[in-house]
Amino acid sequence: MRPTSLDDYFEDFTAADGTPTRHDEATCGGVTVPRYANEFWTARQRQASSIHEVSYRACFKPQLPRFFIDLLTRPGDLVYDPFSGRGTTAVEAALLGRRVAANDANPLSGILARPRLSPPDLDEVRARLEEIPRGVGLCAGTDLSMFYHPKTEGELVALRSYLIGRGDEEDAVDRWIRMVATTRLTGHSRGFFSVYTLPPNQAVSPESQRRINTKRGQVPEYRDTHALILRKSRRLLGRMSKEELSALRRAGEDALFLTGDAASTPRLPSGSVALTVTSPPFLDIVQYAKDNWLRCWFNGLDARAIGEGITMARTVREWEETMGQVFAELFRVTKPGGRVAFEVGEVRNGSVSLDEHVVPLGAGVGFVPEGVMVNTQVFTKTSNIWGIRNNRGGTNTNRIVLFRKPGRC
Repeated sequence: MRPTSLDDYFEDFTAADGTPTRHDEATCGGVTVPRYANEFWTARQRQASSIHEVSYRACFKPQLPRFFIDLLTRPGDLVYDPFSGRGTTAVEAALLGRRVAANDANPLSGILARPRLSPPDLDEVRARLEEIPRGVGLCAGTDLSMFYHPKTEGELVALRSYLIGRGDEEDAVDRWIRMVATTRLTGHSRGFFSVYTLPPNQAVSPESQRRINTKRGQVPEYRDTHALILRKSRRLLGRMSKEELSALRRAGEDALFLTGDAASTPRLPSGSVALTVTSPPFLDIVQYAKDNWLRCWFNGLDARAIGEGITMARTVREWEETMGQVFAELFRVTKPGGRVAFEVGEVRNGSVSLDEHVVPLGAGVGFVPEGVMVNTQVFTKTSNIWGIRNNRGGTNTNRIVLFRKPGRC
């Protein structure tokens, strides 16, 4: 049941270890809001569902969206993430019986998120893999010898050709296999298709991989791609209950997955969203084509064109301009009484706290700022609670600005 007063709820909240909530006020851009700090959730509170275990850069823990979905929505409500990434919010919303909408400028996001809301049976995955040719002797058309054994490369080329060739006939089993294969392309263990390389959320260049191979004295050995896809599928689905799988599939029936600008989502009806939980891109320069060239190759995507179409702010002013447009769109799609939980963090070694910039952005389009939450994992005693930096002193924090749209649901 949703609390009648969030202010009372947060003030009265006590962490699992008995720590009371710290409370003060912050003035951001002329707007004064309450600020709360405690261990509201932690990765130890609940073993997150195995369905989340796919690799993606800069994704938050499943416990974060679950906290807000549990607190602020009811079953059947629409939960949205405009910067969906690997789909953590979407999956958690589905597991909790909510309807789902997700958007991301990166088309790889939908490739990784959508299949997990239509999970197949393992027997279906096994049978489909048996239908796909192994592609003995096939070559990629670009030199991948530094990553893959020739036999592995042949299997990847055959699988890629099969998936791209499916076109409109692609079904949930195909999409699942595509998702799993995309996350297995490169990595640092024998569970991946490649020789040892960087963690799987980015691909190094061929030149860098050659240097890694030389330094480690390694040569790509054969990896059975079909066996590894089935193995990873088993791990993703292995701890799922029948009820959880059913919840995912129900949500997947009408889930909306968009690829585009978060500031323009015309397919999302006005006043339809009960809760948005999201973490936007921070101030950074992302080399999209450099990091995603191999994933894009496998999925028949133009990495350079996608990278040029993804806007990344380099200054706080540019970031504010971009996020201001996003907030205007969020105000349109949010129902009266609905909320936005906007996760931000300290960037540039703590010199910029984006929560201080987010509060006036939301207020400027009509949202009511309800507070700033500082969720502190492995809570430490400190007099400078508001200045905790990520991963400093054994402490990891999330900062979330919570907004409400005026009116009643």
